[in-house]
Amino acid sequence: MTSNDLKPRQTPGAQVNKTPTGWQLMVPTGNAGTYRLAQLDNYSKFQRKNFPENTPTKLSLRCRASSASCSGTWGFGFWNDPFAFSLGLKGTVQRLPALPNACWFFHASPENHLSFHDPLPGKGFLVQSFRSPQIPSLIMAPGILVMPFLKIKIFSRWLRAVTGRIINEDSRLLDLDVTGWHQYTLYWNVDRVRFEVDGRTVLESPTSPQGPLGVVIWLDNQFAAWNPSGGVSMGSLQQNSDGWLEIENLQIEMEA
Repeated sequence: MTSNDLKPRQTPGAQVNKTPTGWQLMVPTGNAGTYRLAQLDNYSKFQRKNFPENTPTKLSLRCRASSASCSGTWGFGFWNDPFAFSLGLKGTVQRLPALPNACWFFHASPENHLSFHDPLPGKGFLVQSFRSPQIPSLIMAPGILVMPFLKIKIFSRWLRAVTGRIINEDSRLLDLDVTGWHQYTLYWNVDRVRFEVDGRTVLESPTSPQGPLGVVIWLDNQFAAWNPSGGVSMGSLQQNSDGWLEIENLQIEMEA
């Protein structure tokens, strides 16, 4: 698998542009309530069981962002697209929600809280890894019925605690000026993940996701939060200026 296998996806007005050394992803200024996404990935045409990446694999690139306070989320790494929902109509790939398996560099604006474990950070610029059992999606499907009950905070807190016992997670908050160029490297092995910034290890963890996974590089204006208090919220945010990511020297390679 090479960087040439990545395919762009974008909502109206967003852009994914090839540059002489890499790519630029841009989402335009706009009001809340309209989802805006610019993304590169290599899995959109596959069912999860056929996602193209497995251990041992290395992802490396140089990146800079337009702002340290972009509205929504952005990042890059490997994941199983766990929150997708498609019934396979009109030629699309059937994909139902699943538990998360992912490792990535991940930026989440303050409206987000994307952690299932209270001691771990759920927003800011993170290195983050999730390992979950691969429960068939059809078995998980009835879980959608509990969604209305998440409005009851005592139930939501209990369910979040149960979810945290099912999903293994590790993360670290990084103190980094993301508007400057940095070299990011992610090593994904069967029993360990290692994150490096500018050649320095910032997290090495035995919490390694189960494959197969896909490569994703994205920028959007979405937020999602499941707070320790039990509060649940999600949606799309207002952007007061265009947001962009520039990446170069992207490499995806199997390790020996």
